[in-house]
Amino acid sequence: MRWLTLTLVVLILALQYPLWFGKGSWFRVWQLDRQVAEQHVATQQLLARNSALSAEVRDLKLGNDAIEERARNELGMIRNGEVFFQLLEPARAG
Repeated sequence: MRWLTLTLVVLILALQYPLWFGKGSWFRVWQLDRQVAEQHVATQQLLARNSALSAEVRDLKLGNDAIEERARNELGMIRNGEVFFQLLEPARAG
């Protein structure tokens, strides 16, 4: 009777091995689920960035306000007749 019990336990363990450690195991499913979640976060970030870039392109194509803003902020350009004032914060001691 003892051999029969031991044989059945070994058989059950042999049948359970693929479920826990095989190619389609729970551990592998957990890893893939985690990778899918990470990829979903990355995709959402890229979608937000693409949406912002698309809005910026649309603004640059349709209006002069966006072009003027970029010229002022990035290139330091001013219009004819304008006076540019730059305010500097005093240096902190220490």
